Amino acid sequence: MNTLWLSRVQFGLTISFHYLFPPLSIGLGVMMVVMEAMYLKTRKKVYESMTRFWTRIFALTFGLGVATGIVMEFEFGTNWANYSRFVGDVFGAPLASEGIFAFFLESGFLAVLLFGWDRVGPKTHFFSTLMVSLGSIFSALWINVANSWMQTPAGFHLVWHNGVVRAQITNFWQVVFNPSTVDRLVHVLLGAFMSGAFLVLSVGAYYVLKRRHEEFGRICVRIALIAAVIGALAQLVSGDFNAKMIGKYQPAKLAAFEGHFPADAPAGMSLFGWVDSKTQTVYGLRIPGMLSWLMYYNTKAPVIGLDHFPPALRPPVNPVFQSYHAMVAIGMALIFITLLGVFYLWRGTLFQKRWLLWVFVISVIGPELANELGWFSAEVGRQPWIVYGIMKTSQGVSPHLAAGEVLASIIMFGIMYVLLGLLFIFLMNRKIQQGPGEAVVALPIPTAPVSGHARLDA
Repeated sequence: MNTLWLSRVQFGLTISFHYLFPPLSIGLGVMMVVMEAMYLKTRKKVYESMTRFWTRIFALTFGLGVATGIVMEFEFGTNWANYSRFVGDVFGAPLASEGIFAFFLESGFLAVLLFGWDRVGPKTHFFSTLMVSLGSIFSALWINVANSWMQTPAGFHLVWHNGVVRAQITNFWQVVFNPSTVDRLVHVLLGAFMSGAFLVLSVGAYYVLKRRHEEFGRICVRIALIAAVIGALAQLVSGDFNAKMIGKYQPAKLAAFEGHFPADAPAGMSLFGWVDSKTQTVYGLRIPGMLSWLMYYNTKAPVIGLDHFPPALRPPVNPVFQSYHAMVAIGMALIFITLLGVFYLWRGTLFQKRWLLWVFVISVIGPELANELGWFSAEVGRQPWIVYGIMKTSQGVSPHLAAGEVLASIIMFGIMYVLLGLLFIFLMNRKIQQGPGEAVVALPIPTAPVSGHARLDA
């Protein structure tokens, strides 16, 4: 175990744990906007109850997301000093924008969202909910810009400074709208939207099955099911756009996705399988010419394969192949169960299908796992590059970092994250078991802001 390998493991551990929470908070933010808008439109207390309940869940995921995200910023300096020096002039701009335009917006209105129910008017409170949701989306935008620049760098040139080569911005908007930004942002946001929708769907189905807060649960299921099926189908379209973008700008990654080795030949698509890189064979069920058709609408069209690249510039094929196909399989399963749910909802028999409601309860794991697998596919798939085609991962690690120090920090972070994960599960379960009733005060919507002496809800 060397410093490079351990640093990659450490960063993978910290970011994969962190990435459990931002998609949930982004998705829940959108769901809360929908719920509170319906409350303002219909004046039905159940929608207020829903918004208040999910606000408490949102606060939990937001807090864990912030706490786990700070660690990664320190790792850029401790473990990836050479990388930080190389990209600091470029990377700093989107990260600063995320803090100024996203985090301050989100955290600034979060206090009104959490504690302003009986202190501000309903429209003002809805505005705060909207701003918090918008802030979380802006945060995803700027982080995605930074990561997408690493995937498809643009708008920069290389300069020498004190004997060290550095990337320097020449066009800020080319950095922002680099070739992969829009496609990847849409894919990330749809994944987050699905995480939030399936969490609402899971809890709503649980309440219906347990015959607790049944009206609340049934409405949660209806709203979340519609949102989930829209998100799942849109994600399928977004995935197609992403694949075409990757094929154009990162052909080695696309070839690894499907275990395609011939340098310039038509490519099939595997439904599942196992890649033997030594024999360049994929064992499994494969549709001949399908990847060529998806890319170029021609089953005979050649697709650049891994043999086009020297072995040292190829990603680890089988891990990328497996993570990519697992992500796609989960996505297709989510499309199936949501379409089935919508069908039964249209027939009026959804809430009699207890087996499907139990599927909905556990389905919340699907989007979260798919998001993690998608991140793994994207990041491992661009190896050996840390900045694609410009800087290798091995060149970005800190030069004077000892392997033992990294290993000790991995153990420490592992223990901390296990404890944080257990705490999150405990608090989430307690809030779900507590239910929405304690968060609701059955008062009519005021026509003007209420007195500052009004009681604050817990």
